[in-house]
Amino acid sequence: MQKSNRTAAYLVGIVALMVSLSFAAVPFYSWFCRTTGFAGTTGVAEKAPDTILDQTVIVRFDASTEKGMPWKFQPMQREMVVRIGENALAFYEATNTSKRVVAGTASYNVTPDAAGGYFDKIACFCFTEQVLKPGERVEMPVSFFVDPEMLKDPEGQYVKEITLSYTFFEQPLTEEQAALAASEGKTVN
Repeated sequence: MQKSNRTAAYLVGIVALMVSLSFAAVPFYSWFCRTTGFAGTTGVAEKAPDTILDQTVIVRFDASTEKGMPWKFQPMQREMVVRIGENALAFYEATNTSKRVVAGTASYNVTPDAAGGYFDKIACFCFTEQVLKPGERVEMPVSFFVDPEMLKDPEGQYVKEITLSYTFFEQPLTEEQAALAASEGKTVN
């Protein structure tokens, strides 16, 4: 009997460890991607580097929304030529095509993956939740640069084109957002 109690306790311990590791995996993976640029995850910087090179890279812009999200979302420019190290500014526009208030957050990545660790954003609409009233249209900026260190990377040195992609996902309105919309006579569902 004592042996089966030990075995049961051992198995419960293994299950608890596995559950704990599964919860730790998400933040660890997120940290790993942000730190290394793995899977096209971009970096965040406070300012562009002091060094601006003569070499250029073409940055293309892509936009999409999750299925069923009632926004029209698109880049305001399809591509731009950017000098490596130069601070660049691009714009996306979003329009709420519904008759209700809609909140959304944007996920993002760059391709090719080799550019992910060298594509840095200084400011971006993707850092915060966006809330649009019915029919509202907004222009949303993203300030970014391509780090000159990319040219020292064995894979990054061959990158000539980078695609910056965003996908907007609808988020539930907070109680405060819903109350504000209701006070303005806007539909929230």
